[in-house]
Amino acid sequence: MITQSFLSSIEETNAATNSSNEVQIVQGKEPLKHILIGSSKAVTSTIYHFQVIGYADVGDWSPLLPSPNPGEVMSILNRPIVVQ
Repeated sequence: MITQSFLSSIEETNAATNSSNEVQIVQGKEPLKHILIGSSKAVTSTIYHFQVIGYADVGDWSPLLPSPNPGEVMSILNRPIVVQ
C-alpha cells in the first residue's frame, strides 16, 4: 500500500532516469538520488536549507511521501552531478 506507492514512484523515476543516462554520461554527469527521511518538520527544514545554500530549489524535491515508519515522511531529489 504505502510501500507499494513509494516503490512504484521509484520504479517510474528509475525508468525516466535510465532513459536519459546516456546523455548525462556523455556530458560528464551521472544521476544522483538524494532521499531525506524523518519527521515532516525535519525534512521540510532540510529542503529549505538546501535552497538557502543554493544547492536545490524547493520545487526540485518530490512532495512529502509517507515513510514505512510511522511518523516519518520522505522526499526525493534526482540531480545530475559531475563525476571526475
